Amino acid sequence: MPVTNIFYLKTVLTICIALCTCLQGHGQYYLRGEIRDEQKNPVSNVKIRLQSSEYLYYSGSMGGFGITIPRALDTMTIVADGFYTNIVAVNADKYQTITLKARFAPPPKPSNRLWSLTRNLSSEMRNRWTVGAETYSSLLENPFIPADEYPETGFAININKASYSNIRRFINLDNIVPPDAIRLEEMMNYFNIHYTEPGYDSVFNYQSIISSCPWNAAHELLFLNICAKKARLDSIPPANLVFLIDVSGSMDLPNRLPLLKSAFSLMINNLRQMDTVSIVVYGGVNGVWLTPTSGAEKKKILESIAQLEAGGSTPGEGGIRAAYQLAKSTFIKGGTNRVILATDGDFNVGQQSEEELNQLINSYRSSEIYLTCLGVGMGNYKDSKLEVLANQGKGNFAYLDNEKEAEKVLMQEFAQTIYAVAKDAYIDIRFDPAVVKSYRLIGFDNKASALEDTLNVLQGGEIGSGHSLMALIEIDPVQLETVNTFHTVPFAKMRMHYQLPVENINHLEEFDVAYHFVPFADLPNYYRFSASVALFGGLLKKSSYTAKTSWDELSLIAKASYESSDVSQTEYIQLIEKARKIYHKDKKKKKVVEEQ
Repeated sequence: MPVTNIFYLKTVLTICIALCTCLQGHGQYYLRGEIRDEQKNPVSNVKIRLQSSEYLYYSGSMGGFGITIPRALDTMTIVADGFYTNIVAVNADKYQTITLKARFAPPPKPSNRLWSLTRNLSSEMRNRWTVGAETYSSLLENPFIPADEYPETGFAININKASYSNIRRFINLDNIVPPDAIRLEEMMNYFNIHYTEPGYDSVFNYQSIISSCPWNAAHELLFLNICAKKARLDSIPPANLVFLIDVSGSMDLPNRLPLLKSAFSLMINNLRQMDTVSIVVYGGVNGVWLTPTSGAEKKKILESIAQLEAGGSTPGEGGIRAAYQLAKSTFIKGGTNRVILATDGDFNVGQQSEEELNQLINSYRSSEIYLTCLGVGMGNYKDSKLEVLANQGKGNFAYLDNEKEAEKVLMQEFAQTIYAVAKDAYIDIRFDPAVVKSYRLIGFDNKASALEDTLNVLQGGEIGSGHSLMALIEIDPVQLETVNTFHTVPFAKMRMHYQLPVENINHLEEFDVAYHFVPFADLPNYYRFSASVALFGGLLKKSSYTAKTSWDELSLIAKASYESSDVSQTEYIQLIEKARKIYHKDKKKKKVVEEQ
């Protein structure tokens, strides 16, 4: 072989060896693995920085990763929100399982939370309560409970008002109201009936009275009026507000995004220089729309709101995560930190079911960030999803059916909607079986799925500044021999449980419920008015407990007790008349069908 060919072969061989060596040093190894938390759950979207190349990678949706690395042994830095940074040595010859340690204790698995709970209720009694409910409603009315077996019951208190304005929308559209849309406690919350300022050092004021029951002459009604103190405007701490606005395609209707833009624009007028506003959007555009801005820069905020446009899908889950992350990054210690979600609730990307949303929002429950939900729209409005989010997010819930309602919720009742004076608030009441045969809590109805859960717990609520709660309990009394004896026997004891907004200390206040009986016709107007609201809800639900009462009787009670100077109460009278015609028409239709 010629010398030149031998030289050529040697040269080629040398180059091949060099290339192999080079390849061996650059990207020849493939590293596979997964990232999980301490409960073995996969952690997605984790930042993975490789020490040798400084390249940045991310874990997949199930926590897995596959990375080409230049050498068999390397080091990775793992960074994820909510977890401690982890620096680990890795070996390409082995499958890597990396565990991240949470900075905070993981949230407990969410249990179904109840609006009312009777202590130690037997499984047999509960089965009689839930089995055979033939309604499409997920809510089951509280039944009469025998006081000798179960003398104590409890219920949560909150400022939710969404049910009433949603009912109004159905009636104004000449439609029957779906039973699951009717929540009696929210109907009474809407009117803030008979507000009485608590004493200087008190968070709550308590009043009670007993009267005859207008829909059952053999029974009595116990009225409980609980009023929360008003926050002093000159001492209200700064607010960190994150508007989370749905700008998806389903919001492209006059009663959705345009209504919300108008609502938030009204709200801006209440902001102070010390307050901070941010806007996060999800839909055709996702992410931070307005970076944290002082409440003094009203023009900038209003211009940002005006530029919002609808389009695209509805990745509600991603929006919620982004809003909470932003609220956390701008958190004001000792201040009011709140996400305000405004949507029709029609999530179609990411976590969508009530159970999934419950799980999602529960992960933020331990934070001191509250959640207000504002619902809008019709047709695809998802009331149940927004209710889950508001309740699990330690917040409140309203439905905006028109601009007047938006003005009421975000301007007239701004302090009540935004500033909490108590959280995790609920009431226990224990009846004396010597004077009470059985009792029925009116409203505060639970979902069938929650009642079936053996791990369920009573849901405490958020109470806003200056809120007045009116709760009604129907009583089947023990018939004593003399009225005088009845008056001297203790009737019930009430206990209020709550925490202050910036504390995690449980407070307990006790209130004796005396037997103070006043005939229904002699009651102050506000008690009779609240009874009419409860009866209105019962007739709308076609409740068996109010079945013997007519719309005419309701109209008489309401007209004799409403305040004509109150716009909301005047509108309520008109709503009763509209509903009477709708339900009378529906009754006629059913009669014709039955005759055929």
